[in-house]
Amino acid sequence: MEAIVIFDIDGVIRDVTGSYRRALADTVEYFTNNAYRPKMEDIDNLKAEGIWNNDWEGSQELIYRYYESEGKLRSEITYPYSEIVHFFQCRYRGSQPDKPETWEGYITTEPLLVDRAYFATLTNNNLAWGFFSGATRGSAEYILKYRLGLDNPVLVAMEDAPGKPDPTGLFLAVELIETKLSLPKSLPIMYLGDTVADMTTIVNAREIKPEREWIALGVLPPHIYSDEIISQKYSHQLLTAGADRVISKATDFKQYIL
Repeated sequence: MEAIVIFDIDGVIRDVTGSYRRALADTVEYFTNNAYRPKMEDIDNLKAEGIWNNDWEGSQELIYRYYESEGKLRSEITYPYSEIVHFFQCRYRGSQPDKPETWEGYITTEPLLVDRAYFATLTNNNLAWGFFSGATRGSAEYILKYRLGLDNPVLVAMEDAPGKPDPTGLFLAVELIETKLSLPKSLPIMYLGDTVADMTTIVNAREIKPEREWIALGVLPPHIYSDEIISQKYSHQLLTAGADRVISKATDFKQYIL
């Protein structure tokens, strides 16, 4: 193998415009009594801050900010975090969020941005690969195993490591791949992600383990494809956050490495 490629999932492997982002907007709208529904630009601006990779926490933060704009203190907002998470999950997964076989929520309609053959191409070109995502393991495995049909890929999910931009989960994904394939601990690492937090994760990885080569590839999320001005702004944010290059979608990655 010549390099290790780690993929984020949301916005890179699957389009979450009408799922995670929709569930986030639904959640904020519900807990602000239908007074505020964040637009895509509002969510982008939140994620551009680089610390809101968790959409449950992002939902809570936008709820707080709305009530602060109305003159209330955060201490006066009494919605339990667990209640916010449950509402979000019921929108995203369905009425029985803990039973994947019954899911009928937004997750079931997510467009895939790659196919199984894409990963076979990477393997055939001497690239080891795996996933590091802030999504829950259930959500990530639903896409990787049931939708894409991948056979037990290396996956580090929300439950396995601290959230980005902490690189602990990235290090774990690399270690799991090296162990699985008996690889030397010297190969270059490439990470594909679509948020500022993803790029900052690589910046932090370089600081902690400077002996390795860490390459950050920013991927534009599908919801901005049609607007060139927004796409340019988003690209600039990713580059400023540490991206070595920004590509339109994960499949464009092949032209740089194959």
